[in-house]
Amino acid sequence: QEELAESGGGLVQAGGSLTLSCAASDAAFRDHAMGWFRQAPGKEREFVSYINWDGVRIGFADSVKGRFTISRDIDKITIYLHMNNLKPEDTGVYYCAASRGVLPNEIPKVNYWGKGTLVTVSS
Repeated sequence: QEELAESGGGLVQAGGSLTLSCAASDAAFRDHAMGWFRQAPGKEREFVSYINWDGVRIGFADSVKGRFTISRDIDKITIYLHMNNLKPEDTGVYYCAASRGVLPNEIPKVNYWGKGTLVTVSS
C-alpha cells in the first residue's frame, strides 16, 4: 500500500527551528512531486511548499518564504521541510502530499496524503 509517513513534529519556541521528514513507502513515488500543507486549529488546510521529483523545481507559500526550505533525497524517496525562525502562526498539523504529473500546490492536485505531524510554536 502506498503511504507517506511524516515525522519530526514537536514543540518549539518562537524563533526556533524544526525539520520535518516525509518518507514514501513505495518506489512508485519516485516520479511524484511532493510537498507540504498545514492546518491550523479552526482553519482550512493550506499549501506550504512543494518540490518536484528531481528536486529542481521548488515553491513556497508567501507566509513561509525566506524562513522555510525544502529538499529531497531521491534515493530514499524522502522530502524534508526545514523550518527556521518559527512563529506562533506556524502552529498546526503538517501534512505530506504527493502528486503525479502536477505540482502539489493546491489541495485538488494532491493524489496522496500523509496522516500529519503536529508542530506547536510557543510565544
